[in-house]
This record gives sequence, C-alpha cells and structure tokens, in this order.
Amino acid sequence: MVGVCPFHSEKTPSFTVFPNSQNFFCFGCEAGGDVITFIMRSENLDYPDAVEFLAKRVGVEIPQNGDMPNKGMSRRRVYEMNLEAARFFRACLFDENIGRAGMHYLAEQRKLPLPIIKHFGLGYAPADFGALISVLKKKGYTDAEMKEAFLCGISQKTGRPYDYFRNRVIFPIIDTTGNVVAFGGRVLDDSKPKYLNTSDTPGFKKGRTLFALNYAKNHCSDELILCEGYMDVVALHAAGFENAVATLGTALTPDQARIISKYTQRVVLCYDSDEAGQRATARALQIFADVGVEVRVLQMHGAKDPDEYIKKFGRDKFAGLLKQSRSGFDFKLSGVLSRHDVTLPEEKIRAANELCDIISRVYSTAEREIYIDEVARRLSLSKESLTMDVERMRRRHYKEKKQAEMKQAQVTAMSVGDRINPEAASSVQAAAAENAIIGLLLMYEEHRLAVQRGTVELSEADFFTDFSRRAFVEIMKLQSSDGGFMFSLLGESFSADEMGRLTRLEQARRALTENSTAVLRTSIEALRTEKNRITAKSADPISGIEQLLAAKRKK
Repeated sequence: MVGVCPFHSEKTPSFTVFPNSQNFFCFGCEAGGDVITFIMRSENLDYPDAVEFLAKRVGVEIPQNGDMPNKGMSRRRVYEMNLEAARFFRACLFDENIGRAGMHYLAEQRKLPLPIIKHFGLGYAPADFGALISVLKKKGYTDAEMKEAFLCGISQKTGRPYDYFRNRVIFPIIDTTGNVVAFGGRVLDDSKPKYLNTSDTPGFKKGRTLFALNYAKNHCSDELILCEGYMDVVALHAAGFENAVATLGTALTPDQARIISKYTQRVVLCYDSDEAGQRATARALQIFADVGVEVRVLQMHGAKDPDEYIKKFGRDKFAGLLKQSRSGFDFKLSGVLSRHDVTLPEEKIRAANELCDIISRVYSTAEREIYIDEVARRLSLSKESLTMDVERMRRRHYKEKKQAEMKQAQVTAMSVGDRINPEAASSVQAAAAENAIIGLLLMYEEHRLAVQRGTVELSEADFFTDFSRRAFVEIMKLQSSDGGFMFSLLGESFSADEMGRLTRLEQARRALTENSTAVLRTSIEALRTEKNRITAKSADPISGIEQLLAAKRKK
C-alpha cells in the first residue's frame, strides 16, 4: 500500500506499507521499520515510550519491572518535572508579593483578562537563582535531571546549579495530549534574550511543536491562524480566535507544516509586517506548498502584529481582515511588482522572469494557468509567451532535479556521507557484501538457523563495519532467545533511522529472486576476501602513492 510520506515533503507517493511483513519503507527519505518505529518517528518517542504509547491505545498496561532499556532520563520523567515547574510558576504569579511584576505585565500592560491567564496556565519565574531548584529538589529531582530538562544550568565558576528562567513571565508549552513539554519566558527588564525558550530535551523537540495547538486543534478544521509569538496567540484566543498557534521562537519547519496539515487544509499566515516577518512569510509559503496546504496571507496596516492590531482597532476589524487575506501567489506577485518599475522594458522583463519562475514551481496545472492569466493581465503580455517561458523553466527545473538525484544516487552508492554506517565509505565492496548478509538474515529464519547451528560459518569478527556487526549480533541474540527473532525487538537497540536502514536492507533482498543459502555463502566469502585485502593493505607500510614515490627515489 502506497501513500504520501508523513516524514518528508513529497508530491509523488513513495511511502510504502508491506502488509505481509507488517513494516513500512519510504523510498524517498528511507524512513522504515514497523509500527513501533513509526510511532517513534511520528510522536518523537524512544522505544520504551513508543511501546507504552501503543499499549495505551489498546488498553494494555506495560509492567514497570525495569526490563525496558534505560537510555537516559525518560520522557515521562521530564513531563512530571515540567508539571511541577508549571505549578510553581503559576503559584508565583498569583502570589501578591512574588508575582506582582508578572501580573502587572500581563493584566495591566498586555490587558489580558484573568480567565485567559488561567486558561493558558501562565506563570512567573521570580528573580532568584535557586527558587525553582529548591522546589524541585524537595520533589526528588536531581541537578542533572533539571539540567537535561532545561530548567537549570550549572555554573562554570562554582559548579552550582542556577534557575534558567528568572524574572520572566512564563508560557507553558503543552502538547496535544496535555503534557507540559517546555516553557517560553518573556523577560521583564532589559535582560537578553527577550524570550528564552526550552531547548530540545528527551521530551521536547522545538521544530516539531506548536504553541497552543492543544487548544487550536479543536477549532481549526476550516482554517488555522499561524503567528510568530506567544502573546499574539494569547491575544487572539482572548478575542475569540481560538484557532491560532505559533512557532516557538524559530522559523516554521517542514515538520511543523506536516503536523499542521493533519488538522487543517488552510492556513492564514499572520506574521509581523516588518522585513523579517515578510521574509518568514515567503519561506513559509514554500514549506506549506510542499505539504499541500493552502495558504492565505494577512496584511495589517497601522499595527505590527495581531496583538497590537486588536488593541487599536478591535476584534471585528481583525475578523474583517481575515476575510480579506490574500493568496500566497498574490503576496508574491505584489512583492515582485513592488520591486520593479514595469513601465520600463528592462524592469518588465525582470518581473516577468521572476513571476514565470514562481509559477513554474507550482504543481497544479490549473493553478499555473490561472496565475499565468493574472500575470499576463498585470504586465500586458500575451498568455502564450508567458506559458512558453513557464514550461521552459519547468523543463530546466526537472533536469536540475534529475541531475541532483543522480548525483545523490552516486554518492549513496559510494556510501559517502552515510550517517548510519559511515565506515561503509572505506570499502564499498565490503559494505555491499554486509548489506546482502544482513538482508538475508532479516528475511529468512532458515539462514539465521544455519548460522546458529554452524552449518554456515559466520561470526561478528567477519564484519567490516560496526553497524553491520551490531546488526548481526542483535539478530543472532534474538534468534537464540526464548521468544525467537522478532524484527520489532531490534528497536530496543537501534534508533529509528537505523531501523529504517535495516528495513531498506531487507526490502532490497526481497526485490531479488535469488536469496538462497548459496547467495548467503557467496556474500560471506566476498566479505572475507575484501576484508583480508583491506587488512593486508593496511599492514603494508608502503602502498599506493608511497610505492610510486619510493620507486622514483630509487631512480
């Protein structure tokens, strides 16, 4: 079964599910694995948490007996610690003595009503280097855990921990299942940075999270409003626009766009009207185009952001502004025409070229035709000439894409830049033999049994690369276990990316007609021969260019 990949942006479906083997593989980005690996990727979980996530869906309780592998602080531990921190920040805000500055900023300066402050769980971090640390230590959390969760730092001078968030209004970031995953803090003095955001932790990835999506997901089936900052979102929700979200101090990422596409098919970009906001809008248009989400662009005059606009002109004016939002192409068209004086022939040519290039990157034929009509009208040019230019550019883009794909295929074949198995570049022949061996062992129990019983001689010492050696060891360990081999259990020892590579190796073998024991023996022999050659070469003190230099010296 084939569909559009949820892990990278594509127009032509390459995400493939194999019902017989109950796994998946994307031939575009090489994500692969089974249902557990899929959840690891889509929900940003490690192996134990992905198993628990799936178990909860079917009402199965996972015993907490310590059998699951320990790979550092768990996601659950981070969530529990963040919840305690959120309660502390909230209590500080509502303390008349401690939270006076924070409440003044929110209620007086920003004019936020108390129900909205409570709704978003806003808080205040006092100007104290150890207030939060003291509270969390009493709850049993260590300095190392607080540091990993980005709640404290360790002083290089004294070696003592200190609170990261100090004298800041706190915005808890809550995921769609209700977990407090991170925090954003807005400073109340002249300290820098103005906004401090939680960095990536075991329970949080900034590029895969959106502020207030936990609320907006229930109100955005028609459209979603995407803003730049926390205060814009809070102000919009306070005004009744509960379909607003924001990125977390960074530009929109492809992952965020794919997440948004799960909840809505239309986004209104509501970025600041300054130059940086316009650049962010242009970038977001392309990212959303890649995931098939319709984009409208909101243009505000007389205010730099939604919060200021609503305060100056009111809710109804903003609602009218939303209805007048322009298409992404209109935004780009206006930008091009504002940069060129089209009354001059040279400038009109430049504008036409820019616009034809923009249109040539549009996937839909109908859309291209509509945009060509509009440009022809605005520039007083014939539709036919513009169509020819657009098609010429499309052919050029297609050729460039194919050349890039061919170059990438050559690089992949040579294993250059292979993050999963970097040693493969040292010997393409050895890596190819190892790939065949691992693929065969993953496919058939008869091959695993042959190795286990010794009828086919193969040991970890035969392998050239560490990745293949690890794969062999784990495969055979599972084969020898009481439960027998299960592909899913490899996820305990391998990352989601590594599971994707193992899936690719298995699928590559399935595509071939000959996968017999004879092929396994031939691959093992080829690996040993190549490894011996490499070993002999490395043992020779003078080889390659050094031999030529030595010969020249003798002459």
